[in-house]
Amino acid sequence: MKRGTMSKAVWRVFAVGAVFLVAGMVAPTPAPACNACNLVFADEIVTSRAGSLLARDLQQAAANQRGLPLNGYTAMPQGATDTAANTVEEPIQLAQAAQEETQSAPVRASNPEPRAEPRPVPDYMANAAFPDIVARDYAMPTPVTSYVPQDAPVDKSFTITLHEGQTYIGNGVMYDGFLIDGKVPGPTLIVDEGDVVEISVVNDGMVPHGASIHAAYTQSSKYLGSILPGETKSLRFKASYPGVFMYHCAPGGHAIPMHVLAGQYGMIVVKPKGEARYQLEKDMGQKPDLELYMIQHELYASGKDAIEGNATYTMFNGRLFRYVEEPIRVQPGDYVRMYFLNVGPNLLSTFHIVGIIWDYVYWQGHPDAMLPGGQSVTAGPTDSWVIEFRIPPEEGAYTMLSHAVGSTSRGAIGLLVAEADADTPPVVLADGPEFTDEEMAENKAKAMRTISPFAIGTHPVDRPVVYGPDTEEVLIEIIGNAFHPKVVQVEPGTKITWVNEDVFTYLAGEYSGIHNAAATITPPGADGFVTPLLAHGEKYSVTLETEGEYKYICTPHPYMEGKVIVKATEVVEEEPERAGAGGLVWTVLGIALVLSVIAVVRSGKK
Repeated sequence: MKRGTMSKAVWRVFAVGAVFLVAGMVAPTPAPACNACNLVFADEIVTSRAGSLLARDLQQAAANQRGLPLNGYTAMPQGATDTAANTVEEPIQLAQAAQEETQSAPVRASNPEPRAEPRPVPDYMANAAFPDIVARDYAMPTPVTSYVPQDAPVDKSFTITLHEGQTYIGNGVMYDGFLIDGKVPGPTLIVDEGDVVEISVVNDGMVPHGASIHAAYTQSSKYLGSILPGETKSLRFKASYPGVFMYHCAPGGHAIPMHVLAGQYGMIVVKPKGEARYQLEKDMGQKPDLELYMIQHELYASGKDAIEGNATYTMFNGRLFRYVEEPIRVQPGDYVRMYFLNVGPNLLSTFHIVGIIWDYVYWQGHPDAMLPGGQSVTAGPTDSWVIEFRIPPEEGAYTMLSHAVGSTSRGAIGLLVAEADADTPPVVLADGPEFTDEEMAENKAKAMRTISPFAIGTHPVDRPVVYGPDTEEVLIEIIGNAFHPKVVQVEPGTKITWVNEDVFTYLAGEYSGIHNAAATITPPGADGFVTPLLAHGEKYSVTLETEGEYKYICTPHPYMEGKVIVKATEVVEEEPERAGAGGLVWTVLGIALVLSVIAVVRSGKK
């Protein structure tokens, strides 16, 4: 493609991403993502796109959110113009302005009539930003929020690493997506009510990641949001409410659901303080024989399926049919406490164990939210329960499943096997499986297929969609941070049009709703292509004449992969029809007919 045929926007994208694109052309491994495309798009909002409805709406959103410190940045796009002031301000300046506004805000009066005897305020809260609110909260019978100064002494600390990569999910299937500590789900984090907890998040990947900690009743995104490649950020908080919670990646903006859909999540449990807070423990006068931490979740083979909730596989704790292949052994009479979390991120679970009626269940795992009895618990994405029951005094297999049985047939099923001489494990965690380097190499070599929501795997959804010579234009949707179809085969001269069907372009962090298509590998002698950055509903076309394979990515999201195969249809000349066995039969019949007519004529003359 000649420069003269490219729009100015195309060349701006190409210029800011030139180093990235060159790296992609010479090596199959993409370079780390950067903020160049965000800057280009933010600039376009106030220049080339200034008169569009998109620019108007985004500038209005920026104005309304101006100065809000979200995900470590302000909500206003970097380089974007405030519609009122018509000036460009850097994120750090906006953040400083927001801090000054906060410090100058009037102090609210504390509650003059506490409803309970005030609890002592810890010494580490002495320098809290809002001492009046802290005093009020410690005077209430309600648990305090999770806010603590970031230099508060720590009772428990954890470090998790977020990155892209592959893991084995069983049944001959590899998964290529986003991982935590090399697995899906990530590690199970267990703390006690009242603990001051520190969670450090390492980004060992090539795109921005982050973390949302559902057990933290305080601001977390400004500490753990938008962690760039190579960075580590930390959050300290008080585990003030007991229960079963989810944590997940949260880079900011549209990328939050995308990274959850792609596998970055885990369970954090806050155990209630005090003796025997759960009722069955009181009834039996003993601790559980088995504490079973269980996550139900699903994975997807395409971004479109992920957005629409068409799960490719569902599973418990990171592996298809994990507890069918490796049943959990218990003894008759065992007391089991299950910490159950449906991560989703789309499907409903109606969790049930065949042959078991719950003794007690606790909504979200809170010991005061108790219900007796029941055959199942219903959990939407992020819903959780603590479930208590006894294994009946009878040996046998007790099947665990979701009674939304479509999930069961896709892998979410397992067994509790009761045997008199079983060695009951005290704890089964919700961590995904871990593999040695040798095991992973064998899994990759022998896998039947690889699925990936964003990249090109080997699932049937990744097969080339072939268009014949009568097709003048092929439409490729960009949806769910993926190209759909991921692979197309077209005739030379066919117009390829990309249209962005992702909607969410607001908030700080990764502009996941903004995409382009940039060639990284082209056939010898062929021109490459780089489309402009496309917002929702926008489209751009190229026409490819040279035969061969064109591999491309989205520059802001280099994990998104697509391919266009340009190949002319082979014309097969039809050979003249030859008399085969069928022709010989008709020839013989014809001769016989002629001979019959001659015979009739002769007999008539006699």
